[in-house]
Amino acid sequence: MRHSTRIACTAALLLTLTTAPAATAADAGTTHVDGELPSGATYMMDVPTTWNGTVLLFSHGYNAGPANPAQDAPDAPTKALLLQQGYALIGSSYASTGWAVTDAVPDQLATLKAFTTRFGQASRTIAWGRSYGGLVTTAIAERAPDEIDGSLSMCGLVHGGVANWNNTLDPVFALKTLLGSDVPLVNLPSQEAATDAANILTAKVDSAQSTAEGRARIALAAALHNIPVWNAPTQTRPAVTDWDAQQANQYDAVKGLLKIAAFNRRQEAETRAGGNMSWNTGIDYARLLGESSVSKEVTELYKKAGLSLHKDLAALNRAPRIKADPNAVAWMSTTSSFTGRLAKPQLSIHTIGDPLVPVQTESALRRAVTAAGSGPLLRQAYVDNAGHCTFSSAEQLAALHTLEDRLTTGSWQGTDPASLNSRATAADPTTPTRYVRYHPTPYLRPYDLAHPADRR
Repeated sequence: MRHSTRIACTAALLLTLTTAPAATAADAGTTHVDGELPSGATYMMDVPTTWNGTVLLFSHGYNAGPANPAQDAPDAPTKALLLQQGYALIGSSYASTGWAVTDAVPDQLATLKAFTTRFGQASRTIAWGRSYGGLVTTAIAERAPDEIDGSLSMCGLVHGGVANWNNTLDPVFALKTLLGSDVPLVNLPSQEAATDAANILTAKVDSAQSTAEGRARIALAAALHNIPVWNAPTQTRPAVTDWDAQQANQYDAVKGLLKIAAFNRRQEAETRAGGNMSWNTGIDYARLLGESSVSKEVTELYKKAGLSLHKDLAALNRAPRIKADPNAVAWMSTTSSFTGRLAKPQLSIHTIGDPLVPVQTESALRRAVTAAGSGPLLRQAYVDNAGHCTFSSAEQLAALHTLEDRLTTGSWQGTDPASLNSRATAADPTTPTRYVRYHPTPYLRPYDLAHPADRR
């Protein structure tokens, strides 16, 4: 079934509450408000008595349901610090769960309107979000720039929906082909079918991990998604040439990708799009591997296993390809891909060891923004940590304050790692500060609306 796209203009959003909001004192200095929008989405607001005039509109990450709570901050410690500093915090639940961008954008704008109606016009409005909420935030930045002053994406899907699903297809295509499986990768009819396919391919991966040949092939699949060799805070960071330790870390992340995104989330997104929105027709997997950030590891593990990398890449390039449904691509492109046109400043931060939304997504964002001529409005910064969205409170506040400086002064200042770390320590000396100078490799399957050749 296809969800129709709702108009994102706040003028078209009726803010009459379906239920009267409840206001309570969350603590001695904060007013807490819960409410419901006409869409059925709920919202929450926390406004300190000493409000500094800035409202932060937080877009939360992907939620598979069935619980669907509103969120107005990324985590409890960061929320507490922001309230202490006088920020008003708001955010909605989105009217549906899953790949809900057509609900999320208007629901977030409606929440902002409800805030203004109740508390008055903010002197500054910043949209921010993390993970899937980074996609929502960037969509707000492109589609409703008059409603905000700037935006902050954290570990966001800033490469957009089509690029995301193409790049998620590549590793599972490699695993299916090289490990020998007949599981369907697209056009999944139900969540049950998606779970079954994920379990079958996960079992193949578990079995392959017991042999040198299998481990090399898992590493190849991981490389096609740019899964980093250190990708969870619980892992030991492997040495540069410790190929076995690197692959062991990737093995866990590959299984996580199968369980989280490659099947169940894909099935939900396909239902919204009305079909399969990704393809690998025309893709040269030898070229993709050559551009991967971890290609050297794959080469060394194939040598160690006595396996021909050339033959396996040839097998991938000979395997029957997957074609996209043009209507599904059009839906995903229209709702979830980006033009790169920014009208207000945006700061995007990412951990370098993110296995779920690899740091290379930032290269895809830069590609689109540069092509659209908005490069001066974008800055990107990187945190030396493993995992998805594993920022400390200090690092998040440093990013926010850096964006605020840009809004105040009209120019980017202090976006280098030393300045960000100094600002982070000042914001919260109790949590880590790990900004580093970093340049991500290219995103392997870029797609954006700033490059006409991408739209095929």
